Amino acid sequence: MEIPPKSPDGSEKSPQSKELLTSNTASTLCISSRSESVWTSASRSKWDIYHKPVIVVSVGAAVFLFGMVITSLSWIQIKNKNVYKMCGPAFLSLGLMLLVCGLVWIPIIRKKQKQRQKSQFLQTLKSFFFNR
Repeated sequence: MEIPPKSPDGSEKSPQSKELLTSNTASTLCISSRSESVWTSASRSKWDIYHKPVIVVSVGAAVFLFGMVITSLSWIQIKNKNVYKMCGPAFLSLGLMLLVCGLVWIPIIRKKQKQRQKSQFLQTLKSFFFNR
């Protein structure tokens, strides 16, 4: 009679669980990959590529403008003047940080897109010359 193998922690595993653990399919590799573009060569729209930095820039600009309004309210005679003096610069700096991060992110994405296009071109050249 065959005894099922035990795992290092002492628990027994069924044959079905062994099959699941040892199967390395393309679908599991695709799920674990960081980017979909490695598996699909379909071209993406500009919005698909740039939507994250555009959102960051938009939110940063909105927070920056909100900080300007709050800071300008501290110059008007209001009851809670100290609150406006503390919160205004905080929103200004947070908005400016998001705005700059988004604006820097856009050229980085453009550079990556160009590198990806060059890489795909070189792959096609390699396959053309080496697959003869």
